[in-house]
Amino acid sequence: MSNDNRPIMVTIRCITYNQERYIRECLEGFVMQQTDFRFEALVHDDASTDGTADIVRGYAERYPDIIKPIFETENQYSKHDGSLGRIMDENTHGKYVAICEGDDYWNDPTKLQKQFDFMESHPECSLCFHSDYHLKPNGEWYLHRPKQIKEFYSIEHVLLGGGGFMATNTMFYRWEYIRKEGRPDFWKNCPIGDMPNMLFLGTKGRIGYIDSPMSTYRLAAMGSWTLRQNSMRNIIRHHKAIIKMFNEFDTYTDFRHHIVIKKKLRKNNIQLFKTILVLYVRRIKKYFK
Repeated sequence: MSNDNRPIMVTIRCITYNQERYIRECLEGFVMQQTDFRFEALVHDDASTDGTADIVRGYAERYPDIIKPIFETENQYSKHDGSLGRIMDENTHGKYVAICEGDDYWNDPTKLQKQFDFMESHPECSLCFHSDYHLKPNGEWYLHRPKQIKEFYSIEHVLLGGGGFMATNTMFYRWEYIRKEGRPDFWKNCPIGDMPNMLFLGTKGRIGYIDSPMSTYRLAAMGSWTLRQNSMRNIIRHHKAIIKMFNEFDTYTDFRHHIVIKKKLRKNNIQLFKTILVLYVRRIKKYFK
């Protein structure tokens, strides 16, 4: 056991469920980090039915000072009552939080140190992110980065860029804002967490950017949220929930970003129409086959 009594500066938050195929690579990205500060990786297994929990348990035994596991006997995500977020919040100890879901991974051992140094030298920033690689199911990948490269971005960039503006596993932010204020209703009522997180933090300070691809985001990985949105009903339900979230955020910010939000909602409606059209075309082709 380590006698390191320094305070934990960064908490990595990782949620995993039935990701036996990917979780090793994810955890390796944590334990390989080279830092001059203490950090922890909070790994929450949400009652997986495959071998995910066993793999997490093995890493926790090998790296007890880094991997801090939470094993559930009942799936928390399916409750839709905020229990998953509360459990993670109660066990978050760092000044900063970094995120990486169990099907993604980090490919740079200096990622945490670079983002920590950036935030320490830019106290006006509430959040920073970096470029990353997007990995397709067929093994192909491409570099993902903002269309316009800048050192700092505003909340307007997040609004118009959408959930794809920054990959979740690139986010590194100050925990104090959420710890002190909690999550506003527009966040708590939303079926996804990354976009409301970006919006909330975007109201607290500037958003910094490091143009270095230090992580890999898997597109449509097995067990991912994306693949669960596979029906017309789910897509429409999700769309309505996102529209509700943006309207609640508009109220939360006293309509300071109203024009940009309305522009974003128009883009969302157009995208929904295109998605539905593609699904109908696929169904028609399948029918005639």
